[in-house]
Amino acid sequence: MPSAQSPIAGEKQASRWDQARLSLVMPAGVIVVIAIVCVAVAALISAQRANEATVESEQQLIRYAIADRGQRALHLVENIAFAPHAAAKLRDHYDPDWVDQRVEHELVENFYFDIVAIVGADDQLKYAHARAPADAIAGPLRADLAFTLDYLRGRLSALPDNVIPVMPGQDAEKPGRSAAVIERLRGKPAIVTAAAVGTDSEFLQGNDGAPIVFGVKYISDRLLAKLGERLELDGLRDLGTAAPSGDERVAELNDPRHEPIARLAFVPRLPGSGIVASVAPFIAVALIGIVLLVALVLRTMRRTVAAIDAGERQLRHLALHDPVSGLPNRIYFSERLEQSIREVRAGGLSAAVFYIDLDHFKDVNDTLGHHIGDELILNVTQRLSRVMRAEDLVARLGGDEFAIITACESDSYSLQAIAGRIIAAVCAPYMISGHNIIIGASIGIAVIDRRNEAADILRYADMALYRAKNEGRNRACIYDAAMDADLSSRKLLEGDLLQAIKNDDLRAAYQPIVNASGDTVVGVEALARWTHPTHGEIPPSRFIPIAEHSGLIIELGEWMLRRACLDGRDWPDLTVAVNVSPLQFRRSDFVEVVERILTETDFDASRLELELTESTLLGNLDTAELSMLRLKAIGVRFALDDFGTGYSSLLYLRRFPFDKLKIDSSFVRSIEKAPDAAAIVHAVVSLGRGLGMKVTAEGVETAEQHLFLRAAGVHSMQGFRFARPSTASDVSLRLASPDDYRVGSPDLEVAMAS
Repeated sequence: MPSAQSPIAGEKQASRWDQARLSLVMPAGVIVVIAIVCVAVAALISAQRANEATVESEQQLIRYAIADRGQRALHLVENIAFAPHAAAKLRDHYDPDWVDQRVEHELVENFYFDIVAIVGADDQLKYAHARAPADAIAGPLRADLAFTLDYLRGRLSALPDNVIPVMPGQDAEKPGRSAAVIERLRGKPAIVTAAAVGTDSEFLQGNDGAPIVFGVKYISDRLLAKLGERLELDGLRDLGTAAPSGDERVAELNDPRHEPIARLAFVPRLPGSGIVASVAPFIAVALIGIVLLVALVLRTMRRTVAAIDAGERQLRHLALHDPVSGLPNRIYFSERLEQSIREVRAGGLSAAVFYIDLDHFKDVNDTLGHHIGDELILNVTQRLSRVMRAEDLVARLGGDEFAIITACESDSYSLQAIAGRIIAAVCAPYMISGHNIIIGASIGIAVIDRRNEAADILRYADMALYRAKNEGRNRACIYDAAMDADLSSRKLLEGDLLQAIKNDDLRAAYQPIVNASGDTVVGVEALARWTHPTHGEIPPSRFIPIAEHSGLIIELGEWMLRRACLDGRDWPDLTVAVNVSPLQFRRSDFVEVVERILTETDFDASRLELELTESTLLGNLDTAELSMLRLKAIGVRFALDDFGTGYSSLLYLRRFPFDKLKIDSSFVRSIEKAPDAAAIVHAVVSLGRGLGMKVTAEGVETAEQHLFLRAAGVHSMQGFRFARPSTASDVSLRLASPDDYRVGSPDLEVAMAS
């Protein structure tokens, strides 16, 4: 027991010694620190006052310089208007050659006026020249100069409140022969000068019958740069409505209502820094002494507190941040969301939650490994951090889900603009460890309002995300109240679709594919159709996204492939094309399923054509290539569907064994009115022929499109011009009586139409 008491006693003694030492050092240290702080504060206050005086002086210099520039501009215009020949050339008889030689040469070419105009005695614009062609349009320009014109004509009783007179003593009741004001013209601050043309004797009769010469000089960054160089001010620029950055200050040109016509930012000279620099060494030496003294006494305490604080920070960071990306996690996000809701309820800025889901991220993990997936998450994190502001919160909620809280306007245009920037950043290709990876992003948006709690806002954002994924991914949807009902409707429809697949209540429609002349059917494309017992005909654009989102697309795709093979046995000379969804194609047993269906239906594999889109192959190149080669080995053909609407990578065309390219209907619809669409069609046909592939055009509806595509070298076509999707029996009837379904000659139809 004594041995145990000894260290305790020693600790108590050491503790008392520390307390005594602190009782001696701390009071003296506090007194010295207070004295040093007082000196430092005095120096800082003096420096601040010197800086404020300098800034105020430089603001006044800028205003004087702008006014001086306005007076000089007015003198240049007066030199033209008051010239001896001006009255004869402009007032008595308008001479355009003289105007070009004197007015344009003097004011535009020599003195860089942005707009020069001449208004006649009838107040109509006789001449206008502008550096920007849009500024010279007569109607808007005449309206922009209306105030100055009315002023010189003596039609105003007082100057309006939204202009700043440049010349002292400008009086609306006694306008004089010239005027210069600063006003906003076309959304930009400008110096507007004007002078009436005529002699002194003519002026005695007033300005009513005098032509007026106008000169407009925008207060542009170029003009401000010259003024800044003359005034020795750095960074003088037009700030507009933006906030100044860094060390910038603002000089405002205010109208009589104290509303700014121009806000000019500049970096002032700050003499206060010299004051601080002269005092700082002494303060620094004194502070170093105090710091060393206090550090000597409190070293152990400080180290202990620092260790505890660092441990707490590390634990909190681990608890609130994602270990892979370093972003805030779901807990941190929930806390920040609660804070944002409180700020909005207190009258703060409106805000919104952007719920982001990465499309095809699982494919990257499954095919390239989790280490590549983690690197992809880091790349996405960097892009999201760059595209958002520093005050916005970017969080990773787990897996492929991210969320953003940002203060922004709540209108749909602003929200979609932010979402568009996010999607563009995320969807750009990634190069990771030699792999070119392309993913997509779907976004659900929910506005934070005063009525809803955090759980409601997250649920709304999730429903909006669900809508975005169902509408085709790579897009953003904003929550509205109708989504609650829509979600319930989708769930019910999803259950009905499952039963329809199980009960064989779906049906297949077939759209014929014809040769280039349109005379012969060479194949059909199988399309799913569903007549609901209660709701009637459900369009594919509605039930296909539901099937993809719920995973029913696997069962639906197998049903469709089997149905097409069964019906296609009756058409031995036709190719049967079946669309394959990305979820179907990426299944490990996809090849076995196709082989089994071909065997069970006794369908010739060489007549089966599987249509894939470029998105089916994203992040899945090796597996996709192997699957396609296995099916090609038994005779199955492949078509690249909707070519031109995705990434249109030549890698896919060279690497994968496609037999056909299908030009998307959007290009076909545009070939008659968009030259670039026609050029794309020609390029796709040339590319397909060069690679030994057939080319099919979708969505052909008119004779003109038919004629163009035939001339371009397309091998086959499909669309309403030739036939709408119909039943298998209708296809059989068409094959039995082809003359009854033959379309007219496109050459003759186009000739008759013209």
